Amino acid sequence: METVFILVTALILDFTIGEPPNAGHPVAWLGKFINRGMKLAPGKGRGRQLIFGTVLVLMTLGIATALAFFLVAYLKTVNPWLYVIASGLLLKFTFSLRGLKDAAQKVGNLLKEDKLPEARRSLGALVSRDTSRLGESQVVVATVSSVAENSTDSFLAPLFYFLLFGLPGAVAYRVINTFDAMIGYRGQWEHLGKFAARLDDVANFIPARLNALIMVLAAWLCRMRAGRAWQIMARDHAKTESPNAGWTMSAMAGALEVQLTKAGHYQLGDNRRTLTPDIIDGALKLVLVTAIIWSAAIITAKVVYFAIT
Repeated sequence: METVFILVTALILDFTIGEPPNAGHPVAWLGKFINRGMKLAPGKGRGRQLIFGTVLVLMTLGIATALAFFLVAYLKTVNPWLYVIASGLLLKFTFSLRGLKDAAQKVGNLLKEDKLPEARRSLGALVSRDTSRLGESQVVVATVSSVAENSTDSFLAPLFYFLLFGLPGAVAYRVINTFDAMIGYRGQWEHLGKFAARLDDVANFIPARLNALIMVLAAWLCRMRAGRAWQIMARDHAKTESPNAGWTMSAMAGALEVQLTKAGHYQLGDNRRTLTPDIIDGALKLVLVTAIIWSAAIITAKVVYFAIT
């Protein structure tokens, strides 16, 4: 039952307090550590860069996971309630559902107020690409696509690994995902970040597909187009460069009856509805219900396990 109390504590903290300032956020500290580590990376040699990036990821992963493991083990011997509260706080730092909701909602509200330039700038909190020339419908697409993809990274996956391996599992996932977000892409860090990108693909393989399936159920509960969500997911999930992102993005496109397009990269779903700011509200509702289902499933599983053992 400790797992249930820890999870509930983390969820309450996320919904009531949200994200602390970067100065007090362990993930921000991790980002600074990665930036400093990359300054030591070799400037030339693909093999050397790949080895350096691999060692940096594994070293950071080992240190962070070990710290989480020994910290919670120590707190458990000191006081059970201190252990639960501290573990709940640390678990909260591995996910951010409210942060995702607030960022997307801000973009949607700015679009509703006809403040396109401000909405473009706010979109920068969700995507890494240049947003300065996007039209309103493109901002909507980018927001909805990001919400769909990040619902796995920001919520379901950390709790998936928490369920399997406890707090160290959630921390390990956050380290992997942070490395991928910072250096796991083509360009300057391509070879340095290749291992991080591949490891993130592996870590998200099951969570992304699980998230998409739950999203279809959530669409049915929300009285959206669950049948279309399933059909579009089955048809379009492989159309993205990422082996995982296409699952939730295509499921959401089907549920909302919209087409999510990024020129030169992907085109998911069918264009049955106009891409208005209200579509962002629908996407957030779908993600929230998906998160509720997933949280309830974890709690139920743990309660049942406790009852029969």
